[in-house]
Amino acid sequence: MHVIRRRLIYATLFEGLAIVFTSVGLAQLSGSAPANATVAGFGSSVIALAWNLVYTTLYERWEARQPIKGRGFRRRAVHAVGFELGLMLMTVPLFAFVLGISWWEAVVYDIGLIVFFLVYTYVFNLGFDKVFGLPASALPHGEAS
Repeated sequence: MHVIRRRLIYATLFEGLAIVFTSVGLAQLSGSAPANATVAGFGSSVIALAWNLVYTTLYERWEARQPIKGRGFRRRAVHAVGFELGLMLMTVPLFAFVLGISWWEAVVYDIGLIVFFLVYTYVFNLGFDKVFGLPASALPHGEAS
């Protein structure tokens, strides 16, 4: 499958399912109206996509100025933690306001979403690769999926 088509299908499926799962989960946990939970789920998805673009751009600019190159465990961990903390600064107020819950509850839900997305991302990628095959970058030289 062409790389751009694969990425578009991947992103659309990943985010679409994520919004459904997040909305249902937030509605069940918070007792909020499904419409409010859907707004929170969709809003957090849009925020995550925008934040990913901004954060990754800033991080890579910082990274380019570092005397030590490469991405070892520590640098990857700093990147991941920084991304998640920045995302929480934006989504906790969204959850508190839209779902009508306390800030503390919003923090707990956000932490729950982080754990959910760790598992969801792994399972989604496994399933996606089984259905659509591995991308060319993951195949031994000369193999087709």
